Amino acid sequence: MSSIATPPSVWRGSFLREHPVKMLGIVLHLFFRFLFGLFWIAAGTNKIRKDWVTTDILKRIFEDRLTEMPPDSFQVFYLQKFAIPLYKLVAVVVTAGELYVGVALLLGFTTRWAAAMAFFILLNLSLGGYYDASLIPFFTLSILMMLWNSGHWLGLDRRFHARNPQSIWFR
Repeated sequence: MSSIATPPSVWRGSFLREHPVKMLGIVLHLFFRFLFGLFWIAAGTNKIRKDWVTTDILKRIFEDRLTEMPPDSFQVFYLQKFAIPLYKLVAVVVTAGELYVGVALLLGFTTRWAAAMAFFILLNLSLGGYYDASLIPFFTLSILMMLWNSGHWLGLDRRFHARNPQSIWFR
C-alpha cells in the first residue's frame, strides 16, 4: 500500500508539509465521499417517503419508461424480463442499498463495499434505460472509492480492520 493509505502518517503535520498535493487529493476525496454519501441518503429517504417498498410505484415508473424506448432495445428486454416482474424486490434492494451506501460512506464503514453497491445500483439504472451523461461522475466516484479505501484515512474501516485484519469488509 502507498504511504497515503497509512492512516497515522496521513494526519501528521509532517505529511502535509512533505506531500501537500497528496494531502489535497485526500481531502478532496473525503469531501466527495461525504457529498456522495449525502446524495445516497437523500435518494433512499426519497424512496421511503414515496412508498416505493410498499406500493407499485416502481412498476408504474418502469412501465412508463417502456413507452420511451425502442421496442427492440436491451433496456426494454431488461425491464420486461427482470425489473417489472421483480419490481418489489428491486424496490427493496434499491431503497435499502441507497441507504446503506449513504450511511457507510459517511461513516467510512465498509467503504469499498458501499462504493461497489453504488456502482451496482447505477449499473442497473443504466440497464433500465436511465443512462445519461450525468451518471458518468457517479460511476467515476464509485470506482475511485472502490480503489482507495478512504475509510482507513477517516472512518471506521481502520478501527475494524485493526480488530479483524482477515476480514474482507474493512480492507
